Amino acid sequence: MSQPAIALNRFGIGARANEAAPSDPKRWLLDQFDRYEPRPAAWAALPPMARLAEDYAQARMEVRQAPKDDPRKKDARREMRRDARQDYLDAVNARAASALTTSAPFVERLVWFWANHFAVSADKATVVPFAGNFEAEAIRPHVLGRFEDLLLAAERHAAMMLYLDQAQSIGPDSMAARRAAANDPGRRRGINENLAREIMELHTLGVRTGYSQADVTEFARALTGWSVGGLGRGGGRAGNGDTPGAYLFRPGLHEPGVRTIMGRSYAQAGEAQASAILHDLATAPATARHIATKLARHFVADDPPAALVDRLATAFLKEGGDLPKVYRVLVEAPEPWDDRARKFKTPWEWSISAMRGIGMREIGEMQVAPMLNQLGQPVWRPGSPAGFDDVAAGWAAPDALVRRVEVAQRFAQRVGDRLDARTLGATLMPGAIAPATVQAIGGAESPATGIALLLVSPDFQRR
Repeated sequence: MSQPAIALNRFGIGARANEAAPSDPKRWLLDQFDRYEPRPAAWAALPPMARLAEDYAQARMEVRQAPKDDPRKKDARREMRRDARQDYLDAVNARAASALTTSAPFVERLVWFWANHFAVSADKATVVPFAGNFEAEAIRPHVLGRFEDLLLAAERHAAMMLYLDQAQSIGPDSMAARRAAANDPGRRRGINENLAREIMELHTLGVRTGYSQADVTEFARALTGWSVGGLGRGGGRAGNGDTPGAYLFRPGLHEPGVRTIMGRSYAQAGEAQASAILHDLATAPATARHIATKLARHFVADDPPAALVDRLATAFLKEGGDLPKVYRVLVEAPEPWDDRARKFKTPWEWSISAMRGIGMREIGEMQVAPMLNQLGQPVWRPGSPAGFDDVAAGWAAPDALVRRVEVAQRFAQRVGDRLDARTLGATLMPGAIAPATVQAIGGAESPATGIALLLVSPDFQRR
């Protein structure tokens, strides 16, 4: 792969049919930091979190208040699910539309990277209407900021707390638990460790980095009190000044006492306790190495180069988690520019690069979510907090490639004879298209077949 092809495809999200290759690939990437729009038109057209949460809470209340055997209860539940599904579909389309029109494709890829790092899954019904907003309001505004701010925004978003059941966590010795025990001694209230575990294992330190199960439990105790306005315990409308869907600290749910995590004591009261722990996790050397490894894997190879991981981790610590400075080290490193490095596009990456490649600038009537379901990577539905795989083995199975052929044929039909596949291949992969691919598309029986062959060629499926 040539350096312009690497900039467009490995760092970027695919060239456009009428886009000239960058003459200075590294400068082209770094200049995008000034062009990035956290809230482009496609995202700005969607309802904010407060509106989504208010509508969802109202719909859920109507379901609960309907009599058990009343047909209206079933109708209300069906309408609630339909509306949540529509919010999800609209957000997926906005994500794709943003990718088609962005002038900062490198940063757009970084948004995808971090959304997968802090994965939530719309496989859980309560997350469905909020999964897109999580990317819009927790990830996009912070992708060019400090890691600690990104971490805090992601963990406090309603989608994350609902996904990992944080809104149901209550300190066993909290004021609320003591009152509940007095009213109903037979029912025990307790903490939920999901958020604490995933923060330590997936979002910061990584696995096998020295923390214990006791540390997870202590962190979970510190996180008690974190909740969501209007969507937490009780699940009704927001009240007492709560903003629907916004992060809310409820002191009555917080477990009192000093917490000890990985040998360090935290005596802060209330909300400040978890914040202090998160600060230490965000700035820990293990976190720096964990993030560095994932960045190197994403931008270079499934088996990330150790020397690059070291340099990225050093920059992360030296710069206090200033992400653009870490990205700069990545761009200026030699490893991502090695033409022997290979990354296989995920279904989402392949779809977006194909749509950009054939000149699509808007979604129109197209529904992106069903297409990604067919390709095997349903958007914001990784099935676990670990997110989607970032290695070729997760995406290169024969049946998955057959699905890409089917979708490539549909894309090609949209193009017809408007584009010549040989010319397009040279534009999308400057200096990087193999002679065998040129020969294959040159012998196609029609222009549309040539486009389809180009889109499923080994060259186009790599980045």
